[in-house]
Amino acid sequence: MREINNVCFGAHAGKTYRLRISNVGLENSLNFRIQNHKLKLVEVEGTHTVQTTYSSLDVHVGQSYSVLVTADQPAQDYYIVVSSRFTSTVLTSTAILRYSNSAGPVSGPPPGGPTIQIDWSLNQARSIRYLLFLSNSLLLFMRYAVKLRNLNGCFRTNLTASGPRPNPQGSYHYGLINTTRTIILSSSAGIVNGKQRYGINSVSYLAPDTPLKLADYFKISGVFRVGSISDRPTGGGIYLDTSVLQTDYRTFVEIVIQNDEDVIQSYHLDGYSFFVVG
Repeated sequence: MREINNVCFGAHAGKTYRLRISNVGLENSLNFRIQNHKLKLVEVEGTHTVQTTYSSLDVHVGQSYSVLVTADQPAQDYYIVVSSRFTSTVLTSTAILRYSNSAGPVSGPPPGGPTIQIDWSLNQARSIRYLLFLSNSLLLFMRYAVKLRNLNGCFRTNLTASGPRPNPQGSYHYGLINTTRTIILSSSAGIVNGKQRYGINSVSYLAPDTPLKLADYFKISGVFRVGSISDRPTGGGIYLDTSVLQTDYRTFVEIVIQNDEDVIQSYHLDGYSFFVVG
């Protein structure tokens, strides 16, 4: 159901609901909370975590969480709040959690949440132990990446829950893996043809008329050029190209991602579940 200014989500008293929360933005982290209700975190990026209860959750770019919410409060309407994190101006959006036997509308202002507190987010990440570098989504933070780096790979999974497991094929001896190549990707920004552009290793991606997978499968020439992007930062000015970087099939490649900009950058490795090692 929908009101003029708010989306409403219905709930029955005593019932427990699973909410899937995703941050599909490009830059800003978000904080999610429900007035007077606890959020029991049960899953992060397809992996069942040890269940931990929070009053609110930071959801960073590209992340998805599943939480259990029990309608165990007096029957009325409650605010659902999402607000931006680490921004000079805090942007807030609200919805309504409405009990089926609600006795009245929401009361008071929407509950406040953390705004620029970095330690708050770090402490939450430590408590989850499934941190920020998960599945296909990777976040790079501008000023406190060093703090986060020490937490990578330290997560606790709930082995009693059903669902996918990390690396179901078995565990590799990661320290013995022979990496055949190191690729360094560095983000950059600049003006090209009078427009603000962003790039990796000085290349700002130019989408071709023919999709790359079709061009590759049908061997259509002139659509892309392998090696059109360097596997190291060049230090040169930003330019447009259909950037394609070649790797060898079934080899282990180390990818180093650098963010030299003064804003958060997000990276998505499509179709791959990767392991952060440093």
